[in-house]
Amino acid sequence: MRKTIFKTLSFQKTLVEKTNGDVSTLLPYYMKIEYHNLYTHFIFTTLHRVPLIAEKNRNRIEKYITGIINNNESKLYAIYANPEHLHFLVSRSPKLSEENLATIVADSSAKFINENKLCSGIFAWQETAAAFSVSKADIDKVCRYILGQPQHHRKVSFMDEYKAFIKFYQQTIKLK
Repeated sequence: MRKTIFKTLSFQKTLVEKTNGDVSTLLPYYMKIEYHNLYTHFIFTTLHRVPLIAEKNRNRIEKYITGIINNNESKLYAIYANPEHLHFLVSRSPKLSEENLATIVADSSAKFINENKLCSGIFAWQETAAAFSVSKADIDKVCRYILGQPQHHRKVSFMDEYKAFIKFYQQTIKLK
């Protein structure tokens, strides 16, 4: 232990000497995150909440989005594409913010849907999405919720569901 402390102090002294006391010249310094638990539940909505995702194309769209997430150093836990909105739960790479990942998924999936004519007309997501952090203890619960979307929406409308999310997660947000 004493050797380690001595080496650390010696290293610090060397840094100060080599930088003439201005260690800020060593910046920017980026810390690599080796272990992470960044679970995020995303909700995307089709433009104007128009039901554009047909059941016959749902599976293909979900598989494509799964590939996008995997190709961005993140892991998909659950996904379900409803006609007018999409839920997915990921453990995202620390290199990506929620906004970065959402943008990548939205842009790539909209392009895929349009190029493959998987909806009538032009497909687009709304310009905003929701991203809710999820604790590791709640992963199974959120996965069941996402995969149970068909049964859930027989009882609860998307708008009622969305309002409940906002109320539960962030009571300070006002719906427009």
